[in-house]
Amino acid sequence: MTALAPVRRPESAQGAPRKGRPTAARTSRRRARLEPWLYLAPAFTVLIALLGYPIFQLVNVSLYDYRQAQVSGKAPLKFTGLENYQKLFADPQFWTVLGNTVLFAAVCVVFTLLVGGSLAVLATRLRPWVRSMLFVVSLGAWATPAVTGSAVWLFLFDPTLGLVNKTLVGIGLTQFQGYSWTYDKWSGFGLVASEVVWCSFPFVLVTVYAGIQAIPTEVIEAARLDGASMPRIARSIMLPMLRPIVVVVTIQSIIWNFKIFSQIYIMTNGGGIAGQNLVLNVYGYQQAFAASLYGLGSALGVIMTALLMVITLLYLRILKRTGEAL
Repeated sequence: MTALAPVRRPESAQGAPRKGRPTAARTSRRRARLEPWLYLAPAFTVLIALLGYPIFQLVNVSLYDYRQAQVSGKAPLKFTGLENYQKLFADPQFWTVLGNTVLFAAVCVVFTLLVGGSLAVLATRLRPWVRSMLFVVSLGAWATPAVTGSAVWLFLFDPTLGLVNKTLVGIGLTQFQGYSWTYDKWSGFGLVASEVVWCSFPFVLVTVYAGIQAIPTEVIEAARLDGASMPRIARSIMLPMLRPIVVVVTIQSIIWNFKIFSQIYIMTNGGGIAGQNLVLNVYGYQQAFAASLYGLGSALGVIMTALLMVITLLYLRILKRTGEAL
């Protein structure tokens, strides 16, 4: 008697997945990938509403010959395309101002990070009441409005009444008698940079100090037992562990210092003698409002936004190449 071969059921009857139909695991993975975007959707909506439309209008205005006559409705809008950008790129003053802005922002960022980071490390070794005084004084500088801080800084460095010049003359440096800190281009930039660092370092101080407090004390104690000095611990242990925080404060500092307006405008009286202390923000203000060239001023705004995005992306790319997790 011949044995009957077992009847094979079709794959679909055995519960195997059919082609074209996602499995439960695949659906779960897809849902897991989409879930973060659903949580971020409200924030993206707000950002698009608050930032997307103004940036679109900024780009739009930069493509027109938009002056006071067009604002008042006495003349029709004239589409000029990239003419405003061509005018800027052909203007030697634009390149000078761009160089001033990049150099000024770089110096401010470096010194802000150095001062704030050094004081954050120092704060970990101070007595509690001394540390509290340091934070109170620093936060007072941070809370001071830019206009007020600039006026106070100008009074301190006043050629005749300023405390700084009187002190320098009192210790024998007679060349500072009646010396004007804003007359020369680089001393003017140095004066403004010192005020910017003074009102910016508390942000770095507080942020880096909070990061240091989050470092396990066992790691630092082990390094001390091995004979490592405090500078070595800060360089070899704290700094690598604080890199994500350093990324945040560096990007924030770049954006803030690249957009400086009030300090330059007030302390150098609108950009210094013959515009020697102009930066992009003040230059854009002069073109857009003083000269009523709103299209040209908008083109400067677009260029500044693009530069900040490029600088930030390059910085993040460099960090990614070094293997730093962000």
